[in-house]
Amino acid sequence: MSNIKVGKIVEGQITGVTKYGVFVSLEDNYVGMIHISEVSNKYIEDLNTIFKIGDLIKVKVLSIDENKLQVKLSIKKIGNKNRRKGIEEKGIGFTPLKEKMNEWIEEKMLEYEKK
Repeated sequence: MSNIKVGKIVEGQITGVTKYGVFVSLEDNYVGMIHISEVSNKYIEDLNTIFKIGDLIKVKVLSIDENKLQVKLSIKKIGNKNRRKGIEEKGIGFTPLKEKMNEWIEEKMLEYEKK
């Protein structure tokens, strides 16, 4: 019987890092992915600065597709005390977008009016 159950915290090995998520090999031939939005509550520009192929990591199982042996995983839902060591949350989040939004809208409206 597999230890891979929704809500459980399991350990896996990182097999791939992309701009949108981290792929993790789990026991019993399951493969999981941590979407970038499930890594941290803060903005992360590049997952490669945090994760390396071959690293062991603890993750929480969010959902399972038993037919494909695919699992959706999360780090941020584990909680601060169990978070992967070395993840430093920093950044300014969406502040730059908020600051520029009105300017961009105004520019686009002027372009639209010229057409």
